[in-house]
Amino acid sequence: MALLVVLSVAVGGTASAARSPWHATRSERQLRSLNHQVAAAINTFRLAHGLTPLRVSRALNASARQHSLEMGSVGYFDHPSANGTAFWKRIQQYYTSSGYSYWTVGENLLWSSPSISASDALRLWINSPEHLANLKNADYQDLGVSSVHVIHAGGVYGGNTVTIITTDFGARHN
Repeated sequence: MALLVVLSVAVGGTASAARSPWHATRSERQLRSLNHQVAAAINTFRLAHGLTPLRVSRALNASARQHSLEMGSVGYFDHPSANGTAFWKRIQQYYTSSGYSYWTVGENLLWSSPSISASDALRLWINSPEHLANLKNADYQDLGVSSVHVIHAGGVYGGNTVTIITTDFGARHN
């Protein structure tokens, strides 16, 4: 089972199992590897379509990580934060628009039970027009990826073991 959600807007690692209410079963190393594989798959896809590869951004990685962790721990799946903050405002807290005349961001989300590979995630996004639009957006320059693995995830995940992936896209320039 997999579910996808996408949004975009233009303007002018998991917690340790001992301290987490939702125990991670995949090691940090495995999740970092999945993140790298997702970024590489996205860039391979972009190159095959005549687009420039995206640079991995620490700021966008941090935004994606915060969102994946929040969705997994709270048990929801949506672009806005649990407190209702719009996705682009959440991203803007990490990937600032200050000092830039052009700033744009987008986001692809996915969850699957119990896990998913980078190639399967990419295939699902390619088969969704909205997700595909983010993957092929020539404006984007930067990318952040975060995957989390949650056992007995509550809320919309129905107590299942799930892997949640957030990909945040961005560009900013003067």
